[in-house]
Amino acid sequence: MKYTCEIEINQPINKVIELFDNPENLPLWMEGLESFEHLSGQPGHPGAKSKLKFKMGKREMEMTETITTRNLPDDFSGYYEMDGVINHIKNSFVTVTENKTRYITENEFVFKKNLAMKIFAFLMPGMFKKQSMKYLESFKKFAESQA
Repeated sequence: MKYTCEIEINQPINKVIELFDNPENLPLWMEGLESFEHLSGQPGHPGAKSKLKFKMGKREMEMTETITTRNLPDDFSGYYEMDGVINHIKNSFVTVTENKTRYITENEFVFKKNLAMKIFAFLMPGMFKKQSMKYLESFKKFAESQA
């Protein structure tokens, strides 16, 4: 399953990149994130691995992030693995005006062993895009609140 999401942020591209590129900011905009632990490699660079733990309601999730490309603002890509589901994400940022930036994510979900998730994705693909947009909207709100 593939889809693209985008949002415009009322901040210059350099400020958006600075905020996006700082892992300490993740809990400030990524709802449900309880911890972000660097595991290996140079943080934020290709080959780096990190563990993310989320709590959404009563459900706890853990995933591994692997960075594959770092060419900001054009491409910051990686994949997130959890329970037989792999989510490939390409983040890119485009200058709209001097004080406005478009944030674009290209998402691809691959379902390996998780038949239940494969069925859910087939029946409710909009739920995945809705969650991705929720994170973009949250990042926009966070970024626009920063001086």
